[in-house]
Amino acid sequence: MIKPYGPYDFMPEISTFSVTSESLADGGRLAREQVSGILGAGGMDVSPQLSWSGFPEGTRSFTVAMFDPDVPTASGFWHWAVADLPASVTELPAGAGDGRDLPSPAKTLANDAGHRGYLGPATPPGNGPDRYFLVVHAVGLDELGVSASSTPAAMDFLLFSHAIARATMYGTFERA
Repeated sequence: MIKPYGPYDFMPEISTFSVTSESLADGGRLAREQVSGILGAGGMDVSPQLSWSGFPEGTRSFTVAMFDPDVPTASGFWHWAVADLPASVTELPAGAGDGRDLPSPAKTLANDAGHRGYLGPATPPGNGPDRYFLVVHAVGLDELGVSASSTPAAMDFLLFSHAIARATMYGTFERA
């Protein structure tokens, strides 16, 4: 059963803009290539393509993250986090989660498994379907103030004060 709320429903409201994907329909099932191979779910850990538009003037950078609030932990699970994407970047191609071709000063943070890059879903059997929120934040600073050793949760904490708008979509995955 899909939960009726999202992880940002309890945060202060900020402006919204649009995020879309050529490789994932909002609310749709993540493709096999987007699922984790590293964690044994049979996928390839390829991040989905993302595009965003309609963000407010004053946007100086973006963050991109993927978060699973439904995993059986009290804190959820961060699968991917990128900070400090320049405001001129409004799209990431499929596979950008490997972090190799991101423009400076963008930083890919280690996910909750300690892997620096996109880590696809590997929902524990019997837990799903889990939702995997892909979230782009428009930030009013050129650099958010995270380092390569910062956690995605620390990045999210800084966004509480510096995000000026948010775009969200999600995909689902369930392991039989």
